[in-house]
Amino acid sequence: MPADKTDAVRTVYLEGRSIAALARDHGVTGSAIRTAVADLLPEYTAAGPDAPALEAPVALDMPGRVADFLRAADLGPAERATLDQGVTVRRGHGYTLCVTAVPAIHRRLLDLCQSGVSGSCPSST
Repeated sequence: MPADKTDAVRTVYLEGRSIAALARDHGVTGSAIRTAVADLLPEYTAAGPDAPALEAPVALDMPGRVADFLRAADLGPAERATLDQGVTVRRGHGYTLCVTAVPAIHRRLLDLCQSGVSGSCPSST
């Protein structure tokens, strides 16, 4: 991403625009946007000599019914962004949402389902 666009992208990202939307707006990949706003991402940790290694993002397929449940739940900004940036894959009459995030965010989403926030999480069947 050109340096002259980076400041504008960072400003709009802080205003709540999703990475996917910014990528479409600027004709670049989501990875280019993530690189431009890396230090603003929820999973960013300043690396110091004693800092633990960062967890690598992992892509997981989430059943559509689970994604719908989570979208209706009270999510934090990182979890909401993860769902918003997921890729929908149609499967027969339903869909699967492929979400990419660090394992800690996947664990928080799973915890929301297991804790029964806003009711019980639907089964994946």
